[in-house]
Amino acid sequence: MKIALIVAHPDPASFTMSVARTVGEAASARGHTVDLRDLYAMDFEPRLKASEIVGRPGFGPAPDVIAERARLAEAGAFIFVYPFWINAAPAILKGYIDRVFGFGFAFGPGPGANTPLLTGKKLLSLTSSGAPADWAEKTGVLNAERTIFEHHIAALSGLKVLDHLHFGGIVPGIRSDVVMRHLQAARATIAEHF
Repeated sequence: MKIALIVAHPDPASFTMSVARTVGEAASARGHTVDLRDLYAMDFEPRLKASEIVGRPGFGPAPDVIAERARLAEAGAFIFVYPFWINAAPAILKGYIDRVFGFGFAFGPGPGANTPLLTGKKLLSLTSSGAPADWAEKTGVLNAERTIFEHHIAALSGLKVLDHLHFGGIVPGIRSDVVMRHLQAARATIAEHF
């Protein structure tokens, strides 16, 4: 299966990028083709243009979005790896969703409502936060992110949600044994679902 591994973190040495590399290696070792979409390394433009809004005169995706959609077209699964910044996904990832997973790719017109266009494809999220995982759970931060990704985006596009693995307490100076334990959990999640 082709897997689109979509990562949002500007630091190649970050925990987030370590998770992405681990997930990519684990999926490749299981025989999958992994297409890493490192949004910062790509210098992805997250701002939606007026001409990309459905219903506007001359509506249509921009050339960079057309190219990205073509690259993702054969993916059977989408894995998002990102940190929570101010308790939400980084802006670059939200912009990627707005522009790439918008009308004509993730959903299209249908009788009386939008029609999902990614039915049969899978979604897995791996996230991290500086706050402890139990705090993210108790305060509703994690549930809010799940609502956006696993309920709204997945439902709109027809994606089957596999899991959402969240790592809390990811702060500078985190012990290496804790990082290794988290990376092993990421490997196990890939083994479970792929």
